[in-house]
Amino acid sequence: MNNKTETSGLEQRLGHQFADISLLNQALTHASLTTTQKSDNQRLEFLGDRILGLVIAEALFLDDPEANEGRLAPRLNALVRKETCAEIAVELQIGDALRMGRSEMQSGGRRKMALLGDAMEAIIAAIYLDAGFEVARAAVLRFWGQRISQVDAFSFDPKSALQEWAQGRGLQPPTYVEISRKGPDHNPVFVIEAGLSTGIRARAEANSKKSAQVLAAQALFNMLEK
Repeated sequence: MNNKTETSGLEQRLGHQFADISLLNQALTHASLTTTQKSDNQRLEFLGDRILGLVIAEALFLDDPEANEGRLAPRLNALVRKETCAEIAVELQIGDALRMGRSEMQSGGRRKMALLGDAMEAIIAAIYLDAGFEVARAAVLRFWGQRISQVDAFSFDPKSALQEWAQGRGLQPPTYVEISRKGPDHNPVFVIEAGLSTGIRARAEANSKKSAQVLAAQALFNMLEK
């Protein structure tokens, strides 16, 4: 992806035409493709993360004047976390435009949550550097859309909810046991079992232990609500 024509489809999805297309190219370049002539997106990711945090924090602050810091913080965390950034990157089909080395591509790099989340943050920074804060702010609000007004649904933490459920009934905290790990090192699949001292258990699998724990906690919590 080297010229304006090749990026036009992505620019349409982003709703922003770049004056400096090299910024978009850099935002889409993974470190596996970095050379002395080409820079990767890590610096842009750093900047984009801060811009995203400010824009979302302001939106939440204005959206709910009665909310205190204790209510705003988990909402902010839910909206700026890597998983949310990756979800939005998928919606914008950013994975199709990522530039990476052959080995990273062969290992499924275009679908990796971390790479997609990083690219989303880098694109926010690229828009900011290309057109200024107000344009970047409008882009973030457009990309995140209803997630902001419906943030309570996104800020639900199954592991915290499960622990609070157990504590409220005088039970031991939930346990998370790794049942198995399969697949190659670059793309592992973990099976985690969440359990309560009552004997109720549920399993889930994901590409990281953390994600598998969250999914297992959600599955177990769903069982308790039936």
